[in-house]
Amino acid sequence: MGRKVTLATCSINQWALDFDGNIARILKSIEIAKSKGAKYRLGPELEICGYGCADHFYESDTLLHCFQVLRELLDSPVTLDIICDVGMPVMHHNVRYNCRVIFLNKKILLIRPKMLLANDGNNREFRWFSPWSRPRHVEEYFLPRMIQDVTGQGTVPFGDAVLSTTDTCIGTEICVELWNPRSPHVDMGLDGVEIFTNSSASYHQLRKADHRVNLIKSATIKSGGIYLFANQKGCDGDRLYYDGCAMIAINGDIVAQGTQFSLEDVEVITATLDLEDVRSYRGERCHPYLEFEYKPSYRVKVDFSLSESQDIYFPSHEPIEWQFHTPEEEISLGPACWLWDYLRRSGQAGFLLPLSGGVDSSSTACIVFSMCHLVCEAVRNGNMQVLKDVQQVVNNCTYTPEDPKELCRRLFTTCYMASENSSEDTRNRAKELAAQIGSTHISLNIDMAVKGILGIFYMVTGKKPEFRANGGSTRENLALQNVQARVRMILAYLFAQLSLWADGRFGGLLVLGSANVDECLTGYFTKYDCSSADINPIGGVSKTDLKSFLQYCVDQFQLTALRSVMAAPPTAELEPLTDGQVAQTDESDMGMTYSELSVIGRLRKISKCGPYSMFCKLIHTWKEACCPSQVATKVKHFFRMYSVNRHKMTTVTPAYHAENYSPDDNRFDLRPFLYNTRWSWQFRCIDNQVSKMETENDPDSNSMHTTEHY
Repeated sequence: MGRKVTLATCSINQWALDFDGNIARILKSIEIAKSKGAKYRLGPELEICGYGCADHFYESDTLLHCFQVLRELLDSPVTLDIICDVGMPVMHHNVRYNCRVIFLNKKILLIRPKMLLANDGNNREFRWFSPWSRPRHVEEYFLPRMIQDVTGQGTVPFGDAVLSTTDTCIGTEICVELWNPRSPHVDMGLDGVEIFTNSSASYHQLRKADHRVNLIKSATIKSGGIYLFANQKGCDGDRLYYDGCAMIAINGDIVAQGTQFSLEDVEVITATLDLEDVRSYRGERCHPYLEFEYKPSYRVKVDFSLSESQDIYFPSHEPIEWQFHTPEEEISLGPACWLWDYLRRSGQAGFLLPLSGGVDSSSTACIVFSMCHLVCEAVRNGNMQVLKDVQQVVNNCTYTPEDPKELCRRLFTTCYMASENSSEDTRNRAKELAAQIGSTHISLNIDMAVKGILGIFYMVTGKKPEFRANGGSTRENLALQNVQARVRMILAYLFAQLSLWADGRFGGLLVLGSANVDECLTGYFTKYDCSSADINPIGGVSKTDLKSFLQYCVDQFQLTALRSVMAAPPTAELEPLTDGQVAQTDESDMGMTYSELSVIGRLRKISKCGPYSMFCKLIHTWKEACCPSQVATKVKHFFRMYSVNRHKMTTVTPAYHAENYSPDDNRFDLRPFLYNTRWSWQFRCIDNQVSKMETENDPDSNSMHTTEHY
């Protein structure tokens, strides 16, 4: 009796609207799956067009090209004798659905629309798709003529159904349906479905991988079953990095694990599993007819077997322990892979980074160095696509990267832009780090440009602004800082466009920004300064995590220059020095520490706190360090800073999404950018509560009080 099945799932680096590249990667994954003996191949969500098409989903061209690709897949000999499960948008009764199209031997078996849509965080699926709201219901879908010509079918089943092969039953979930309290796999499992599939486009976020793994283990530990998880991988055209992690589980155990971060465009994992293990597991646990109101699934019968009649000698996979990355490893690998995808797909010849010698720009430099390590490692491991891409980037078809420092010299230019307010310490830190990672390093002085701009202002107004340290006003002080910062942005783009030209080399450079998530949250940066760049790999990472990441780089890459970077107080170096030493520090300017900002940021975004509810939480969280009035001062100060500077988020550099309290205005954190910055009603509620608490705690008060809870 055949009972052992070999199943394949994959992570594919798809690119939105790259139909030629996407079909090639899909076919390659099917070919690999078949070579490993698999009879079922599962791919990521919307893999034919790419998940990140956004408003291109509205275009009829996108639907047309998806069907054209589907026709090519159906007609390819590569797809014969294996059930192929691919993702694409489908219009049914003039309604657009996010669908799985499952086919075998040039016949479409089922089109399964997504029933629960992702509409949180960076996801906006309700903008482009409708959910299929009729569980256990199937309709006829009339195929386009181009598909009919290949399949010979006029209509195919469309809706919530499962596949019944001659030896097992297969049911589908799509991405967020796994995360929902009423996941389809629960009812499907009780109805006898033995293999669950999940096609996802799940993006990376620090410390998220364990949630995904635990959900999949939980899905099969309750009532048994085999669970296949496929996910997109890479940067498909925006701020997100889809982090793979394809996996296969059975009865609560993980038996196959794909990588979370790699430069492989196509990764296929397989497992051979015994269906009798599922049946035995369920035998003593599941009695759906006795315990639940039962409504059977619509079954599509498939005359095909996933198992072989003689499979006694096929070994089954054993459980493995999932290997999680540390947050420091995630910062090193995720943004590095994202940068590589962006670089090779942008057609540019490398990166330029204004390197100040501080934590943020040093972290960005380390991520580029990590990318160079990954590229060299991939080439050593025989990845011909990476070799082809790097040769195209450096414009040398004979080049083979071997040493990360040497590759870094070709791809990465760092630039220290000194002013009269810069210290020798930061200059030396930038120079030493550049030498250790191997970047092409430029050191220049911006004072001539700053004086030229101020000279123009003086010619027009007859006024000469002064720093606060020299008797100037706050307005003058801020304007003088901003001039320096904006000159650096102009020079960064000038050198990005022309430095390779001046050296007789091909191409231009992408400018990298290096503002962290906490600075974005408070607006502690100059609008259109050198944080204004093409992309920013650390814009979604907190200062606290970046410091831990730098220590990781010291240990992992032996970048000893980072020790002095971590020991120095963060500073913008835009105000005059005092006796040659830095007098200005970030935390002093912001009025709070970076660790306090991380707490406040999480309360604002994740806990959905306004000023008053944030105060009510922090009086307990910070009770050992602050009295209620001090907490009130910090909360009010933050919301003033945040609201005054929120307009900066409308122009902030596109940043790698890594943190769930990111203030990214593009899609993740939608807020006004013109606020009443007095917050009069909200702050009055805080002040009233502080007064009540102080009165209740006053030992001289003879009044009887009752504690009010809000």
